[in-house]
Amino acid sequence: MSGEEKKMGSFSIWHWLIVLIIVMLVFGTKKIGNMGSDLGKAVKGFKDGVKGEEEKSEADKAAIDVTAKEKDKSGN
Repeated sequence: MSGEEKKMGSFSIWHWLIVLIIVMLVFGTKKIGNMGSDLGKAVKGFKDGVKGEEEKSEADKAAIDVTAKEKDKSGN
């Protein structure tokens, strides 16, 4: 194993560094930063949406439990 480069996927680390430099030259660091910020906001929105669905599901379950208890009391 001595003399071999570390591999990331099928490319070496040097290939990925060259790709990163080319991307930075094409898009610029400011645009890349904006894309990262937008991606972060999208992920946060997704998490909030999932959390909202979980809270909605819990509220629906609680409402169903209350309805079932009311029906049980009125039935007896």
